[in-house]
Amino acid sequence: MPSYQLTINGTEQVLDVDADMPLLWALRDVLGLVGTKFGCGIAQCGACTVQVNDVAMRSCVVRVSDIAGQSVRTIEGLADDGGLHPLQQAWIDVDVAQCGYCQSGQIMSAAALLAQNPNPSDAEIDAAMAGNYCRCGTYNRVKAAIHSAASQRNAQWVDATGESRA
Repeated sequence: MPSYQLTINGTEQVLDVDADMPLLWALRDVLGLVGTKFGCGIAQCGACTVQVNDVAMRSCVVRVSDIAGQSVRTIEGLADDGGLHPLQQAWIDVDVAQCGYCQSGQIMSAAALLAQNPNPSDAEIDAAMAGNYCRCGTYNRVKAAIHSAASQRNAQWVDATGESRA
């Protein structure tokens, strides 16, 4: 079986998996990172969203072999220093989740957006979050939480180069 090296949440990992294994199953079944959820299996619902090199991607259709050597961040790796990421705190403050199943994918898409655009408009949020479906219909609260996190004066967003942006 081939081996693939990835950096998962800042830790180097070597995965001995089939070349066609989707990243979602490597994360959940091989590494035990179960925060990323299976939804549809065809990249349409967004429940499985993670970041690959700081870009939101649907892990159900990304093969491990296609991203060898790259950096992956899951919901488990979003927070730093033992505290919540500003988006996670905003999700709590705004009371976004109902059933919560889609929320890790929603938060990972929102984090990728805010890393690129620290102060998005409603239209930019809608575009970035398109394809992240919530059966509970919490879209207005998702948008409010993204705006809340973006407006936090002390929140800093770190881009891929390590430079912080407020």
